[in-house]
Amino acid sequence: MRTNWYFLVNMFEIMAGVVAGVLLGALSGLIPGIHANTMAGILMGASPVLFPLTGPYMLAAALFSTLITHTFVDIIPATYFGLPDPDTALAVLPAHELCIEGRAEEAIRLSALGGLWGLLFAIPLSVLALFCIQSLQPFLDWGIGLILIAVMGLLIVLSQAPFFAFSLFFVSGALGIFAFTYEPLSWHLPGSSILMPLLTGLFGVSVLMVSSAGPIPVQRYSGLSFPAKTTIMSAVPGTIAGIVVGWLPGLSNASANALLSAVFPIGNEKRRYLVATGAANTANAVLGLAVLYAISRQRNGIMVILASIEIPPFFTLLFAGALAGLCAYVVTILLSGTSGLFSGHDARKISLFVIGFVFVLCAILTGPFGLFILILAILVGLIPYLVQIPHIYCIGCITVPVILYSFDLLG
Repeated sequence: MRTNWYFLVNMFEIMAGVVAGVLLGALSGLIPGIHANTMAGILMGASPVLFPLTGPYMLAAALFSTLITHTFVDIIPATYFGLPDPDTALAVLPAHELCIEGRAEEAIRLSALGGLWGLLFAIPLSVLALFCIQSLQPFLDWGIGLILIAVMGLLIVLSQAPFFAFSLFFVSGALGIFAFTYEPLSWHLPGSSILMPLLTGLFGVSVLMVSSAGPIPVQRYSGLSFPAKTTIMSAVPGTIAGIVVGWLPGLSNASANALLSAVFPIGNEKRRYLVATGAANTANAVLGLAVLYAISRQRNGIMVILASIEIPPFFTLLFAGALAGLCAYVVTILLSGTSGLFSGHDARKISLFVIGFVFVLCAILTGPFGLFILILAILVGLIPYLVQIPHIYCIGCITVPVILYSFDLLG
């Protein structure tokens, strides 16, 4: 009888944590520049008050549910405002293009559908990984740099202008090295990171500065023309990419997006790319949990916090994440229906307002050094428009530091 009582109490904590996590993840996903780690920092700051009221299991479920929900909802500001966070650095480009074409709801639904498939695929794969990671990890740690060199080298060689592509990759990589090396100069509020000004400048503000003026087209949605088979075939490589970067140290969702761009060219297959990146972001979050339990490595800020508190068994927290993912999918689909609210509004005024908001938010979260990185990133982000090449090569800001780190050339 006592065992049943404890089970009911723990399940109540888990369910309450899922509800709280979905709400917090939706909030962080909707606010440009705010990451799930920010909400995690707020939760931990309030933990002395929350612990006596809720217990550690509710906090753990809330943290993981926040992360899962954020991977679904963060496509919304990327679509409407063209502003990325670390999870949508490359996905922002095709999503915002579809918005300009009047198909914002389609872009959001495609990404959410990819996230749902990624969740379904990643759950059994994460269980398998839980029992395999410990024995395989030593053989994989050394190969990250070689994998990225091969992938990015292929992208550069196959580009229409290899010299400019390599130059942009190199310059953005140098900016990334500079930003990460001197990140201690920035402010460190809960959940803040130098990635915010770096990626927002490269893929967000620079895009808004050259975006078209005039009224936003009327948003229309007439259903998805995607067959189920095409959706699954797009989600599978996305899930694999998310699993890979969730497993290997030093990689992020931005790295997964870069890998996927080699499979689905952003310009030609933007819809399949959105499904794939949606799957990758969610799969990455799920696999990160298995990595934490298997080898005690923390792939993001939320996993760092989970490692510092009492957490429930793996399958209990995985269940919480699965439930949060289903709720997040429904929330994202419901929010996608608000696309008509932006129809007819002046795109230039909205862009200027969003740019101003980013500068203020950057100043608050990362301080003067973050503003400096933001300005440099904007300048680099304008280069693709000057030489007429895709923005994807700006991902050097992430991949070059990771390559050097994997070879112990960067501390």
